[in-house]
Amino acid sequence: MRRIAITRLPPRVAATILSLLFLCLLTPARAAQDIPLADRWRFLKADADNASAPTFDDSGWARVQVPHSYNVEDSGIGGAKARGEPEGVYYRGPAWYRRVIAYQPAPGTRTILHFGGATLKADVWLNGRRLGTHEGGYAAFRFDVTDVLKAGDNLLAVRVDNARNTRYAPLNGDFNIFGGLYRSVKLITTNDLHIDRMDHAGPGMQVRTTGLTARSAAISARIAVKNDRTSTVRFSLKSRIVDAAGKTVAQGTTALSLAPGEARSVDQSFTLRNPHRWEGRKAPYLYRVVTDVAEDDRTLDSQTVPLGVRTIAVKPDGSVLLNGAPYRLYGVNLQHPTRFGQGPIVTDAQIDEDLGIFHEMGATAIRLAHMQHPPRVYERADELGLLLLTEVPLIDDHDPSDAFRENLVQQMRELIAQTGNHPAVALWGIGNEIRKSDAASNRILAELQATAKTLDPTRPTTYAHCCLEDSDPIAQHSDTVSYNRYFGWYWTKSEDIGPWADELHAKLPGRPIGVSEYGAGASILHQEDPVVKRPESNGYWHPEQYQTDFHIKHWREMKKRPFLWSTFIWVGIDFPSFKRNEGDRPAINDKGLVTEDRKVRKDAYYWYQANWSDVPMLHIASRRDVQKRTQRVTVAVFTNQPSVELRLNGGAWTRVKADDHIASWTIDLAMGDNNVEARAGAGAKMLTDKVAWRYATRP
Repeated sequence: MRRIAITRLPPRVAATILSLLFLCLLTPARAAQDIPLADRWRFLKADADNASAPTFDDSGWARVQVPHSYNVEDSGIGGAKARGEPEGVYYRGPAWYRRVIAYQPAPGTRTILHFGGATLKADVWLNGRRLGTHEGGYAAFRFDVTDVLKAGDNLLAVRVDNARNTRYAPLNGDFNIFGGLYRSVKLITTNDLHIDRMDHAGPGMQVRTTGLTARSAAISARIAVKNDRTSTVRFSLKSRIVDAAGKTVAQGTTALSLAPGEARSVDQSFTLRNPHRWEGRKAPYLYRVVTDVAEDDRTLDSQTVPLGVRTIAVKPDGSVLLNGAPYRLYGVNLQHPTRFGQGPIVTDAQIDEDLGIFHEMGATAIRLAHMQHPPRVYERADELGLLLLTEVPLIDDHDPSDAFRENLVQQMRELIAQTGNHPAVALWGIGNEIRKSDAASNRILAELQATAKTLDPTRPTTYAHCCLEDSDPIAQHSDTVSYNRYFGWYWTKSEDIGPWADELHAKLPGRPIGVSEYGAGASILHQEDPVVKRPESNGYWHPEQYQTDFHIKHWREMKKRPFLWSTFIWVGIDFPSFKRNEGDRPAINDKGLVTEDRKVRKDAYYWYQANWSDVPMLHIASRRDVQKRTQRVTVAVFTNQPSVELRLNGGAWTRVKADDHIASWTIDLAMGDNNVEARAGAGAKMLTDKVAWRYATRP
């Protein structure tokens, strides 16, 4: 090799080169960078032979942007077209995405291809070379493409298939499975000495609070690092804990040496003095843990994860302890986020809106049904102080094969790796409503339990049970168990939830039991006050007033039973489900407290807000029952105030004491139009509400 001596170059040129070399030594290397792959995709809603080949002609395919779902337009699934067919129909099968990536590899770097989610199976090729397959629709996954990318144009091809497949979960469920690349796709570039982001597509860092006293917190961090160079390297792993004001409050450095191609997990420990605790809704204080890979004082790679200093436990008597103090968990189930006309292509702002609705209601916790949710759900819950139950998609049905069980274990590993740093995550869910208790069923749950406890011993586990005996062995694997019970909707009457809970608690006195689902359908278009009889759950007529009465009775029973470690309403928001043909429109589950478009909060929402929220509120119920059928009616006002003043048609105000968050007032309506007003408080803080009702005798 011919060498050029800098000293033989013209003085000015030599000086310039030396200056650039000196600057390179002083300038920190770039941390990991994201390159979004959002536009210029070609798409085909069908299978195609040889579509992975770079020479394949896709000029006739549609142009789309990613995130993208190929079911958004389908009838029956919540798209721009009418739902139409009873029970809904939508395409479940393969589709193809192709895109050219213009790329210029940089020496000394690695490049990772990141998929935020693809439902349910994705086969991926780059430049005609098969990268691999990912099975499971709700977690992120990655491929290291450093050795496959070339300078210039690269052809990325992805075959996605949302058809039911007995190799992977879910096999069933009361929700639609939107096919496609429905979350972001991007390239991640890192230094070839880096924090390893290939561990189940997590951040390469797992941070936990392992001890907490009045004056200090013990924080442990496990960081995965890898040397992809061809020579041994010596470097430092520098971590620091940064408070909400940006101040470093703890730090540590570990000197390391890695051989070529070697990967290693490094444990670091920190002590925080007088820490700010993450205390749920009261004080969701967040730190950040920042870890740098440094060589010769140059930062080669960096990663940041959230830290909330908190501990969580569930005692045998059903008490939930947050930081060692009792903390009641009550709230709603949220199905995987969707929007009408968008399917699962939701924005961060829309996710924030959803969680804000239930934070405003006063919920302390949310059960994320029935799969891993988008990253923003976990981030926003951290910020709002909402505790989360998050679970793998083992729903109703399962296959006894090794492949199915191993896929579920993989999905549990992905769930924990990708969301485990979030303090909002309180419990890992290992399944929902398994309908048979045989050897294969119990083995699946046993392995999921073991996986969760091995990967994260700091959090308890839970399982949502139904359809078998309450004490069946299938419900005994997890640390806690909760039950999906619909007294008063599918069977018997609403008040039966209390005696059932008492009987089960007596039968299992040392077992933490909760209620993971309870609810009733309601249409804001169906008004019946008072309700004459229980509606048919699978019928058309779902009056809003029945849902309200259902929830009043359920909450009054459940709040008297502190041994119920959790209570979660099914469901927070109406959502599309192709299986449904009931209520005011087909292919919708209408048990939500909020309509699918988020424009209307049903009366039951305000009942819970009156019980759960500390913010003063009042709400006149049955407001949409405009055409009254009887002259004598009872006005029900939900409130967290001690009393409410009411008046009819501008008359005198009548003060009514609230009895368990309801102020009731019986009145006789005038013929024609009537106005009912309510108020509570005084001055600038006065609360007001009003409704307009009409009464007229039938001809």
